[in-house]
Amino acid sequence: MTLRRVALAICLLAVSACATFPDISQSRSPCRTEPGGWCGFMRAAAVQAYPFAVASTQAYVGDDDIYAYPLPTLERLERLPIAEEDRERGFGYQIFEQFETGSEGDPARKPVARILAFRGTDFDGFTDIFYGTLRRDQIDIAVSTFEAEMARFDDDLPWIVAGHSLGGALATEVSIRYPEVKAYMFNTSPFYRGEAMTNDVQRTVFNERGEVLRRFARFDDAPAADVYTLNCGPRNGQFTKHSIRLLSDCLVWIAAYSNSDALKIVRAQGIRKPMVECQRDNDDHPGTGWQEVEPCVHSGRKPKDEADN
Repeated sequence: MTLRRVALAICLLAVSACATFPDISQSRSPCRTEPGGWCGFMRAAAVQAYPFAVASTQAYVGDDDIYAYPLPTLERLERLPIAEEDRERGFGYQIFEQFETGSEGDPARKPVARILAFRGTDFDGFTDIFYGTLRRDQIDIAVSTFEAEMARFDDDLPWIVAGHSLGGALATEVSIRYPEVKAYMFNTSPFYRGEAMTNDVQRTVFNERGEVLRRFARFDDAPAADVYTLNCGPRNGQFTKHSIRLLSDCLVWIAAYSNSDALKIVRAQGIRKPMVECQRDNDDHPGTGWQEVEPCVHSGRKPKDEADN
């Protein structure tokens, strides 16, 4: 992960970020008596989005931060081979089938969607920066790859594209080209060629407040989307906040207050409580249907004695 952060630091010279709405998702006042202190709209959004955050994490094949298989609602599929020239340009992706909540172990279960998750920036020289940002070759590769994958499946299963960072930008481009395709992006870098408002209702973005790409939002127009700003790790540095695994863990944790499969992932993967969430004697997830007995006390800043050191 250290090398990737170096790549991201250099990438800032060329990549701008998506505009976001004010941070009201981790509300410390109006929702302190709701599960985990998370507002209802944020919990509902997390339930909808966490499978795509997990898929975006799994696109980083070989990274220490990916989740261990199996995953309750996702099954990885064999994808088409990536052409050597495209691989040399840093392109990567994975395909998954998504299943209904609670269908794990059912031999007759049927998928509800097919997910193509684009890999984001990785450190291999300056390949992703050059071909993904400066020359933008990966945009054309991503669109042609999506078309090829879509053509090889003879069914009506809906497609969803997803991605983190550079992968989110590639997902944006596919959603602009194809009006029927929904896109979910995480800490996204939104360079694109299409019109910003095209198919805007099909895109959803989740960003961690203060992560490194967000400081460049004011320099460019972002593609329109529903944007959620989370404040899961306020004491983390801007590069750490960019991590897809940390953002995905937070969304899975929030979803687990009302989704049994998300709760299975929390427990199976050993996901820890977001640092900002309610202070409790036990940091284990309290489970679905949990109700706060007292208003949450959030910890958004370092204690004064730590901050002075």
